[in-house]
Amino acid sequence: MAKDKKVEQITDMEKDFAQWFTDVCTKAELVDYSGVKGCYIMRPYGYAIWENIQQILDGMFKRDGHTNVAMPMLIPESLLQKEKDHVEGFAPECAWVTVGGSEELPERLCIRPTSETLFCDHWSHVVHSWRDLPMLYNQWCSVLRWEKTTRPFLRGREFLWQEGHTLHATEEEARKETLQQLEVYADLCENYLAMPVIRGNKTDKEKFAGAVNTYTIECMMHDKKALQSGTSHYFGQGFAEQFNITFTDKDNQQKHPYQTSWGLSTRIIGGLIMTHGDNNGLVLPPKLAPIQVVMVPIYKGEDQLAEIRTRFGAIAEQLKARGISVKVDDRDNVRSGFKFAEYELKGVPVRLAMGPRDMENGTIELVRRDTLEKETVPQEGLVERIEGLMAEIQQNIFSKALAYRESMITRVDTWEEFKEVLDKKGGFVLAHWDGTVETEVAIKDATKATIRCIPFDAPDEEGKCIFSGKPSHRRVLFARSY
Repeated sequence: MAKDKKVEQITDMEKDFAQWFTDVCTKAELVDYSGVKGCYIMRPYGYAIWENIQQILDGMFKRDGHTNVAMPMLIPESLLQKEKDHVEGFAPECAWVTVGGSEELPERLCIRPTSETLFCDHWSHVVHSWRDLPMLYNQWCSVLRWEKTTRPFLRGREFLWQEGHTLHATEEEARKETLQQLEVYADLCENYLAMPVIRGNKTDKEKFAGAVNTYTIECMMHDKKALQSGTSHYFGQGFAEQFNITFTDKDNQQKHPYQTSWGLSTRIIGGLIMTHGDNNGLVLPPKLAPIQVVMVPIYKGEDQLAEIRTRFGAIAEQLKARGISVKVDDRDNVRSGFKFAEYELKGVPVRLAMGPRDMENGTIELVRRDTLEKETVPQEGLVERIEGLMAEIQQNIFSKALAYRESMITRVDTWEEFKEVLDKKGGFVLAHWDGTVETEVAIKDATKATIRCIPFDAPDEEGKCIFSGKPSHRRVLFARSY
């Protein structure tokens, strides 16, 4: 017999956004807490979303000639120390292994926070000639950063990601690679995760430790904060010089190659939740959803269930043949209302329900997760209808997020306007900045807002810095952020 089991209520995002986010992460069965703070267990449903992201990205990387490799997770301290800016940037977050078995180690080993030094050490042994270049590597792994404040997906101590590392004979090739990979991340976000992004340069203060340039994609969350969603870094020859990576060029001269790195982590799942979710839970774009269509039978007795199962089975096979993932939920220990709420919480794009009357009338109940619209439709032509709905829902989710993002971009010209927008409206603020680190720090100290990026499409525009009053040549994008 079905029981009156209820889906656990999630907090309204308008009441407490942080708690809403945590509720969705745990009650939609994306993550669970482990015995170590900041090290989260990714449950099957959460991991399935990451697997879909991984599959899409991996295909893009391989399309562009990249090869997957695996580096060790432990970095000798002496290796980490070779690049001064790099080690200073990561030192506060490093975790160290000092004992192996029962013996103290002769040198501390860092659990990788990132792998630039490991790749550079390897390349110093295997790169000899211009014929060895480019080196186009990527690895899927976890990294460890000892964060003080942790939240599922957004800021974990251990998290999954991919990190690409490439080596090139010329600056032009390396810079092209850096921007190409940023565009790969933008493609993933906009065309698969339905998350509109703003592309731009990070300031010198905000760039990756050891990089010449860092490029970023920035997204806007429901709570009017920005999320850095992917970064790509141009290193020039700095690491190559420190690690003595050289190659003989076509002119028979010894040269240092040019290097890049780029990464995207499970943080993007946090962005997915906070971009599209609502007070019923997740709203997943069809291209990312582990389950795109769920079918729920409404029945009394085994005879009715058997008949509906047969009909659902036939529809499911047709949908699967078109590449649409389907689940038939015929559990008999919970009521249909529980199932409806559960799949809304999990963000399944389309829900179908069928009862005896539907069987008689040749109809089926269809509910869209993005709009929660419910309609009774003919079973005839259903598969084609759902196939079209997948694209329609994907586009609708993106358009809604884009409209919200655009509504949350405000141009200001004075310090008072800047503070008022941040406190009363939030979101992105386009404002003039004098280009100095001192002003950047002062603005952050006063408002907790940072320069998210200098947008690629920011036009040349003469003005005065909102804080210092000094000349400025273009606006930059400020926001409070995660």
